[in-house]
Amino acid sequence: MATDWGVRGGPRRYNLTSGPLLRAEASVVEGRVRLEAAGPLSRLPIVKSALKIADGQIPVMGGERLILSTWSPPIPSRAFDRLARSYLKATFGLRTPDQVTISVTEDCPNRCLHCALPDTGRDHRLEPEEVEDVVGQVLDLGTTLVIFDGGEPTTYRELPDLVRAVDDRAVSTIFTSGAGFTERLASDLKEAGLYAVNVSLDSAAEAEHDRMRGRAGAFRDAMKAVENALEAGLLVDLYVVLRRDNVSEIEEIHSLAAGIGADELTLFEVVPTGRWAGEDGSTLTEEDHAIIEEFVSVAPPPRIFSVPAAFREFGCFAGRNWMHITPEGEVYPCACLPEVVGNVRRESVRRIWQKMAKLPHRGRSTCPARRSKS
Repeated sequence: MATDWGVRGGPRRYNLTSGPLLRAEASVVEGRVRLEAAGPLSRLPIVKSALKIADGQIPVMGGERLILSTWSPPIPSRAFDRLARSYLKATFGLRTPDQVTISVTEDCPNRCLHCALPDTGRDHRLEPEEVEDVVGQVLDLGTTLVIFDGGEPTTYRELPDLVRAVDDRAVSTIFTSGAGFTERLASDLKEAGLYAVNVSLDSAAEAEHDRMRGRAGAFRDAMKAVENALEAGLLVDLYVVLRRDNVSEIEEIHSLAAGIGADELTLFEVVPTGRWAGEDGSTLTEEDHAIIEEFVSVAPPPRIFSVPAAFREFGCFAGRNWMHITPEGEVYPCACLPEVVGNVRRESVRRIWQKMAKLPHRGRSTCPARRSKS
């Protein structure tokens, strides 16, 4: 479905989808993505939203392959074709778990103050054969992004084997604090087929980052992980959880991302859950969101992916496009929404996904895990 071709005297054009109901193309003009769409479905709100979120944005990479974001497969690729079909099916009300996060272990050297899934102290983990079985099941359901998380996934010895279980129907990434992300592991993960690395960052200031992570040296580990990932040829995303007291650092954090060569900077709003439960006053104000939106609109590379902006455009993804699996096998609509819908050790992922269709919050415009701001 997705192809690309050069145009003599003009920018390279990438065919995102083509059919009697929807045709969409992308190009990169003066360093920004330009999208064009035609056909009856192009007028639907969900299609307009999908195009709006990428149009005019800085791409991660152009050339033979267009990479809009570390969160989406390259164009052209089998995985992107599947993602495009997922969006088409969504116009008819058909859900697909496009993004599935698997927390493979509770083991973690950090004690992050805002951890959504703090360890229980029982050393829970999913065995490699369990993870590989789950990966196969979610790929069959249409998943195009498999994220390995923890805990700290670098502590999971079989991590490269898990990455190999993700075939060309999807891309795989890992979330890491940087602890244990050595040159050797970066190389092994690249060889296994890993697409990108999400390195968590809480502040551009070393001391503040270490404080939030609950461990001295966490900032240096994060910076070294970025270096090791880039050296191995992996895409790198700096993932920042924004709170009311660090949103003022957005420019410094972006400058840091540019300075270390990150391909993307992702901004996520803190959720008062897990260890951060009860911290409702830390969520962002409308003024904070306006500051973010203004900065994103004018910021130079690297690309910024604003999850709050995507949330406003699409509504809640939990149970509609997202699904999370814990080290105990429990399945949540989202890592930040710990509502147990089923357990992969007792029933199929397909059955659990079907049950999520009944969740009342799917697609709502406000996050069900965040209370109203005062």
